[in-house]
Amino acid sequence: MSVLRSARLPAAMLLGAAALGLVVANSPLGAGVQDVLHREVGVPGLFTLSLDHWIADGLLALFFFAVAVELQVELTRGQLNSARKAVQPAIAAAGGVILPIAIFLVIAAGGESTPGWPVPTATDIAFALGVLAVLGRDLPSSVRVFLLALAILDDIVGIVLIAVLFTTGIDVVSLLAALALVVVFGVLSRQLGGPRHALVSAVLVVLALATWVLVSRSGVHATIAGVALGLAMAQGPARRTRHALEPWVSALVLPLFAFTAALVVIPAVPLTELSPAFWGVFVALVVGKPAGITLFGWIAQRTAGRGAAHLPVGDLLAVGALGGIGFTVSLLLAELAFADQPALRDQATLGVLAGSLTSLVLAVMLVSWRAWHYRKITRTAHP
Repeated sequence: MSVLRSARLPAAMLLGAAALGLVVANSPLGAGVQDVLHREVGVPGLFTLSLDHWIADGLLALFFFAVAVELQVELTRGQLNSARKAVQPAIAAAGGVILPIAIFLVIAAGGESTPGWPVPTATDIAFALGVLAVLGRDLPSSVRVFLLALAILDDIVGIVLIAVLFTTGIDVVSLLAALALVVVFGVLSRQLGGPRHALVSAVLVVLALATWVLVSRSGVHATIAGVALGLAMAQGPARRTRHALEPWVSALVLPLFAFTAALVVIPAVPLTELSPAFWGVFVALVVGKPAGITLFGWIAQRTAGRGAAHLPVGDLLAVGALGGIGFTVSLLLAELAFADQPALRDQATLGVLAGSLTSLVLAVMLVSWRAWHYRKITRTAHP
């Protein structure tokens, strides 16, 4: 299990699962796999979802729970627990959201692809930190800290976009009931570790499942239940729960979601005939993310007061390229943005995969260059 807690293997598994999904979708097995994923599973007459929705709405809620616990820790005792610490990565993250949206909207030009503008706003923490862990061991720790803070802020943006943009026909009663259960869950989690630990744990699991069902019924995307529970849970138990879930999220949840999301038939058309849904996402991830993060990060550092941490432009470029690796949340946003337009959804998904892969290659080159730069400095200082 320990190897699954590293940043390296989960990133490789995620990439491999996405590649396998593309291969299967474009093979004779593709149609059969899609049929299986579209089958309804659950309690008939009470609560059923297709198998692919159980993965995207159910299992992925575990991933968002883990993200929310990390957010809670960073906001209270980590890299975002003060305005002074958060301001520079926050400005850089804003650039990494604003510029990709602007590029996408320019390419979409008000056409049918326009609803996909949220897709290129996300950064995949697992992938970005995985590349940095493999190739960036010689970089200063400040680079990892900056990237982690920026990626977490990106996750906040993604969570807000999912909650605000993709909520339809709200069932107020179900939503209020879910909020009440979240409060009870948070209060009860403070009792963990006591004489009735096992009983409290069992009740918390039931409350979590009930909350997820109610959020799903309310019209709010079900993964938001994971976010709410992760933020509400007492920090000590939340961190232990996240630690226990981490191998399962890395080895099962994320690869399975990447596989199902990447089950896209590659259209047999020239590149020039691909829709703005593809090109908007691709260019926004490959160009917009790195340019926005680097430019806004540079501006933030130029305006920061004395004593604030400063990264060289080369390091900002490397972080920006890592920010262009969208994958998990971008794939989810593509599914949500084009839920009623399968052709555009597939094009946007291909844009996410192609853009993230291109950004990955660019990030590998830039991170390797910066690592070589710092090794050279070390050798010069200590011949």
